[in-house]
Order: sequence, then structure tokens, then C-alpha cells
Amino acid sequence: MVRGIAFLVGAAFAAVLAWALFWTVQGLMTDSSPKIWSGAPESAETDFHLHPRAANLASDGIMGKFDKQQLQRGFQVYKEVCSACHSLRFVAFRDLKGLDYSDGQVKAIAAGFDTIPTTNPDTGEPATRKGTPADRFPMPFANDIAARAANNNAIPPDLSYITRARHGGADYVYSLLTGYRPQSAEMLAKFPEIKTPKGLYSNPYFANLNIAMPPPLKSEGQVQYADGTKPTVDQMAKDVSAFLVWTADPQLETRHQYGFFAVLFLLISSGLAFGAYRNIWRDVKH
Repeated sequence: MVRGIAFLVGAAFAAVLAWALFWTVQGLMTDSSPKIWSGAPESAETDFHLHPRAANLASDGIMGKFDKQQLQRGFQVYKEVCSACHSLRFVAFRDLKGLDYSDGQVKAIAAGFDTIPTTNPDTGEPATRKGTPADRFPMPFANDIAARAANNNAIPPDLSYITRARHGGADYVYSLLTGYRPQSAEMLAKFPEIKTPKGLYSNPYFANLNIAMPPPLKSEGQVQYADGTKPTVDQMAKDVSAFLVWTADPQLETRHQYGFFAVLFLLISSGLAFGAYRNIWRDVKH
């Protein structure tokens, strides 16, 4: 009986390891970086698309935690720079209490967004009002047609879960924001057809190397931090990337804590089970 249980436990661990190995290989195969996977036909994308650089955020790793000051700075960057084009439609203003904002601060932030859709009770016509903590962040455009008209026929993606939706997560966002650069002569000589069209911008961290979004972080001091942190382009990119990790997974710290205690429980249980096995079968020849 005990051997049967031990066999089942071992088989379960083997299945978990095989599953993890499968998805690791799958991720490597779908990574567009030529340094990772060279099985795809040669193209400008496979030869010159760069793998995201590490942002080295406090939330990285299995024991990562949020830096609340950095999250507040990242929210400030989103509010002052990114919110003009990108929505956070799955985040409510009251969720900002998770960044250590007080109730009064959350109310003030919500009231600062005065484009919440509503209806005029007197005329029945569409109108807008100031936000309340219960509201979600408003859409920057009325619809997709307006979004395309304002962004060179491209619809800016919602950023609520962007670090989960893009390979590389926060590293991808950070690299994209800091990766705008002129196309290399080597690439243009080898692939002249990839020359950046009018209205697009060269960015080797973007999938097809040319992106419709102009550089959002252009110069140092574009955002003035209240905590005295120097607002370099690199710092602002890291801060907003950290904030978007939080919007995508506000329970990250709790999950890490539960994971730690789960692993600790399994280790202790395994030790007790092994001790019981040795005690029960100590007089039996194997």
C-alpha cells in the first residue's frame, strides 16, 4: 500500500516536471528572437528583433515584492503620459489603495478624471461627469474609429494586463519604451524592404521592428516626481513597467507568500512521510 502511494506521488511529480519542460520548450520555439530559436526562415524580424532587456524590478523572482513608491511613480507616468492614448479599463480607482494611497487621495485622483460617461437626467443626452472611487479608468477615445483616427490607423492596446499579454512581461514594456533608435545600416543593406514607413517608428523590440506609437518618454524631467527621484527616461520606463505589473497582478505578493508556505508544507510533509515509512518498515527486509 505504502509503495503504491509512493509510486503515485513520484508519478505526479514526474508529470509536473514533464509539463513544465513542455511549456519551456514551447516558449523557446515561439520566441521570435534569433538568439533563442533559429528554425524560422531568415527575415529582418528573425535577424534583428531583440530579446527584451531585464528591467530588474523589485517584483521579479519567486519572492518578489512591490516597491510601493515605485508603483506610485509608475502610476504618475501612466496618468501624465500614457493615459492620453491607453486605457486601464479593468482597473478601478479604488484599487489604487493597493499603492498605499489614502481614501482622500483616491477620491481626488478619481475626481481628476472628468470624462466618465453618463446621461444628462434632464435631457437624456450623453454627458460626462467626474470620477468616483467606484469607477474604472475611462477610455481615452469614444470608440475604435476615433482611436484609429488619432493614432495613424492603429488602436492603442489596453494596458490593464499588458505585462501578462506580452512575452517578456515587464521587461518587454521597459525595453519597448527605451528601445526607439534609428535603423542600422546593416539591416537596411540586407533587408531594404523593412525601411520604416512614414508615420511609423523604428523599434527593434517590437515584433515587426516598426511601431505606430511615437516615443512616449522623450526626455529627462518629462514627469516631475514628488519623492525626489531623478526622472530619467530609463527610470520612468522602469516605474511605469512596475505599475503595469501591479495592474496585471495586484495579488502577486500574496501569491508568493502562499507559494512559499505551500512549498514549506510539502517539504515538512515529505519528511514526516519518509520518517513514518522508515518506522513502519524498519523490521521488514526489502
